Amino acid sequence: QVQLVESGGGLVQPGGSLRLSCAASGRIFSRYGMAWYRQAPGKERELVASIDIRGATNYIDSVKGRFTISRDNAENTVYLQMISLKPEDTAVYYCNADYMGRRFIATLKGFDYWGQGTQVTVSS
Repeated sequence: QVQLVESGGGLVQPGGSLRLSCAASGRIFSRYGMAWYRQAPGKERELVASIDIRGATNYIDSVKGRFTISRDNAENTVYLQMISLKPEDTAVYYCNADYMGRRFIATLKGFDYWGQGTQVTVSS
């Protein structure tokens, strides 16, 4: 069964840190790159960071130097370490597979599957 479960969000002051976790089913995690996305109120979901199966990473410019994506292949878990958080980082954060992984999941489930996400709120 394909499943994505995010955790670790919360309320943090500007400049603070959070570490997000995402447990993914093995048949997805072992075959595809993984990524973190976020959706702020009134905005479209955006890709924040990605990591391929070899561990190569990419980030959007606004989080470079502040966010670090990593994966634990033994635990089928992907992480997002966030430091120096800003109010504009406030959003619901989701993890998912990369593009090909999401297409594979869609063939299994019949729709573009997303987990429940985890809320990150940066506010004083």
